[in-house]
Amino acid sequence: MGGPGPGLRSVADHRARILETIEPLADFPQPLMETLGLAAAEDVVAEVALPSFDNSGMDGYAVRAEDVEGATDESPVHLPVVGEIGAGQGGLMALAPGTAAKIMTGAPVPTGADSVVPYEWTDRGVARVRIARASTPGQHVRPAGEDVSVGDMLISRGTVLGPRHIGLLASVGRASVRSRPRPRVVVISTGSELRDPGTPLGRDSIYDGNSYLLAAAARRAGAIAYRVGIVPDEPRAFLAALEDQLVRADIVVTSGGVSQGDFDVVKEALRPLGTVWFGGIAMQPGKPQGFGHVGDDRTPIFTLPGNPVSSYVSFEQFVLPAIRKLMGLTPYARPTVTARLTHAISSPDGREQLVRAEHGVDSGGAYATPVGGHGSHLIGDLASSNALVVVPAAVTAVAAGEQVQVLRLDEEF
Repeated sequence: MGGPGPGLRSVADHRARILETIEPLADFPQPLMETLGLAAAEDVVAEVALPSFDNSGMDGYAVRAEDVEGATDESPVHLPVVGEIGAGQGGLMALAPGTAAKIMTGAPVPTGADSVVPYEWTDRGVARVRIARASTPGQHVRPAGEDVSVGDMLISRGTVLGPRHIGLLASVGRASVRSRPRPRVVVISTGSELRDPGTPLGRDSIYDGNSYLLAAAARRAGAIAYRVGIVPDEPRAFLAALEDQLVRADIVVTSGGVSQGDFDVVKEALRPLGTVWFGGIAMQPGKPQGFGHVGDDRTPIFTLPGNPVSSYVSFEQFVLPAIRKLMGLTPYARPTVTARLTHAISSPDGREQLVRAEHGVDSGGAYATPVGGHGSHLIGDLASSNALVVVPAAVTAVAAGEQVQVLRLDEEF
């Protein structure tokens, strides 16, 4: 086959339809420490120079270079010490010829001085200093504007702000920068069989790992994640929980209740609204999907399968790109890298398969080793993986040693 199976959307098509409906959140000035990992929504130009004044690069003595010309151990120069200048203590503004001033690293160099003699070249005198080595003009002086000049472009729009950017912005006096806020992602797990971790299990109940998995994935993506308590398989209860949460949601993510069973509560509750699409994606795991909008604000809702691997893979393929678009981050979808497949794999015709794998580098270059079986319930194998091997829908087998495309799950992009 050359494409998805009958009646199924391709992964790329479904992702594109989702992203067409998503608009980046409005930007506004945010305090610097709140912008870590966010994209700048403005160009930032320096309004002050760095450094903003000539300052000392050493602890020592500020002098005129011509006053210590020719100084050696055998023929030292002696100068009177007329003051002391500490960082942030610029009391001495000018230095007369033939004198010296003690100066600390970072302190302003007084007018009249053009070099700094380090302590190591002196006897560290208090009233008079013995200087045993000559200095040259500009030596150990950090000139104003050496690092950043007024008008320099510091941060361009779209730059993802890291610790070094934030340090630079603070250093030029910026207390805030325009950026888009972190999206608020509400995660709802459905299923009468679910129990919260830490509570007793019955014979027919399981712990709710999905909401933790998805909320953690949303937080890793840069969003603010709200994990809602478990919702039973009752449409009214689900709609009540959803209505309750819309006030704090930029995105809603549900897991479970979207397949073809008798208790698929999410589909049963949302389908009558007419604003949520449910159908199949040519993807394994993660075939049953739903996406649409709910509430007066048309909040995007992703209805993901209940099996944990399917749920996580669906998040990676569809929810993560939406979060990144809301934040103004590009690229939206996680890029692939090429790696050597270490073991042969088979794949169903007409389905894009995403195979859990360990990605690493050995003497032969980057490799990907499949981890565990294909079962969409095998969360232990998922936790042991750090990558997904992408097998196109038209490919049914890949031999060991062939090059494959890999999504590296723990890599920032």
